[in-house]
Amino acid sequence: MKGIILAGGSGTRLQPITKVTSKQLLPIYNKPMIYWPLETLIQAGIQDILIIVAPENAGDFLKLLGSGKEFGVKFTYEIQDKPEGIAQAFLIGENFIGDDSVMLILGDNLFEDDFSEAVKSFQGGARIFAKEVSDPKRFGVIEFDKNMKALSIEEKPQNPKSNYAATGLYIYDNSVINKVKSLKFSPRGELEITDLNMLYLKEKNLDARIVQNRWLDTGTFESLFEATKVAREIELKKRG
Repeated sequence: MKGIILAGGSGTRLQPITKVTSKQLLPIYNKPMIYWPLETLIQAGIQDILIIVAPENAGDFLKLLGSGKEFGVKFTYEIQDKPEGIAQAFLIGENFIGDDSVMLILGDNLFEDDFSEAVKSFQGGARIFAKEVSDPKRFGVIEFDKNMKALSIEEKPQNPKSNYAATGLYIYDNSVINKVKSLKFSPRGELEITDLNMLYLKEKNLDARIVQNRWLDTGTFESLFEATKVAREIELKKRG
């Protein structure tokens, strides 16, 4: 399985601190934000990782991360000229993915869970990860039946059917590339990851799992502040 970190975008919600750097290069406690999703992929057993970045920050990412040798893995880099949705990552990464399945993580997401079992047990289709949140209107919302099987997914709904948000971590089989090619741009000009997940759901080929530990989407000032506190706890716990 290949891995992709989507670290493009312009970070407009975090200006002025993103005026001169990428959001994913901002510090979260003692390391750059992108280290957290990177460590999630490496811990899950992914060794071949594509990092998708905005053109103006490409040199900074290369300087920070290099070839991947320092981390014991291999990095490839691609440019996202214009941010047009999370699902666009699979079109940018088509050649990199080749004939493999792929795990995508957003460059501003911080997880505590170990996803190695989720990778090892993956047989095909799509596997997404949900977490209960207090503000579901900000996210893709997953509705479950009584057996915790996904029934529907809605992007930023006004009347959420549950409090379960789709987190920024996804596993797909190789059919993902052709599925993304069949998507239409949404009214906000993006290839929506929710529309992609709905294609798998219609095929009855989508497995939604619950994230057990803390998850943070660090796209706002409040969540950035919260992530720094969580990251400090995690690092201090590691040191004993």
